[in-house]
Amino acid sequence: MTVQHDDRGPAGVISLRAGYATVARGYREQIGGELAGKPLDRAFLAAFAERCRGRIADVGCGPGHVAAFLAEHGAEVEGLDLSPAMIEEARAAFPALAFRVADMFALPYEPGALAGIVSFYSVVHLRTDELAAPFAEFHRVLAAGGLLAVAFHVGTETVHVDELFGAATSLDFMFHEPGAVSAALVSAGFTLEARLDRAPYPGVEHASQRTYVLARK
Repeated sequence: MTVQHDDRGPAGVISLRAGYATVARGYREQIGGELAGKPLDRAFLAAFAERCRGRIADVGCGPGHVAAFLAEHGAEVEGLDLSPAMIEEARAAFPALAFRVADMFALPYEPGALAGIVSFYSVVHLRTDELAAPFAEFHRVLAAGGLLAVAFHVGTETVHVDELFGAATSLDFMFHEPGAVSAALVSAGFTLEARLDRAPYPGVEHASQRTYVLARK
């Protein structure tokens, strides 16, 4: 899931788009149905959808499966992703939903326009010390009382891949410590409401610890 900007300039954005252009179809085929095997994720997202009354942005929507799950639970949701190839896959998979190319560092919304933002693994190409800017942008576009749901891989490592889902690529995936992410959210003006830590589901996903944070503006 890839709504990312790169502080090193336009070359970083081009690199990320190129990295996902080759794997977008395989990503949808392999990841598009993953929520069926993730009961805690489904519960977290269902609770989020129940709490939000108004428009939700799925930032870093990838192939659109999280946005589709939220829509099935009554949410008014739009999916955003930096990768045009991912947006094409999302539109093909869920033609009834709205998707568009966008950057999490400059979201296409007026201040206070959203009731909620979902950021499920959309910060995987950012270092922890780069989270302040997108979190501030999330805060800007949320209405007072709006909710933010963030999910990420736990740790301090960076995992580089030259192949993903059978296709050549070049991508770095960055893990984050929960305390540091929580601190960045608080610094951006959010109040933390809940946190879920879980082990990976064997055979369903990458073998990393996961953290889910619910924060309120």
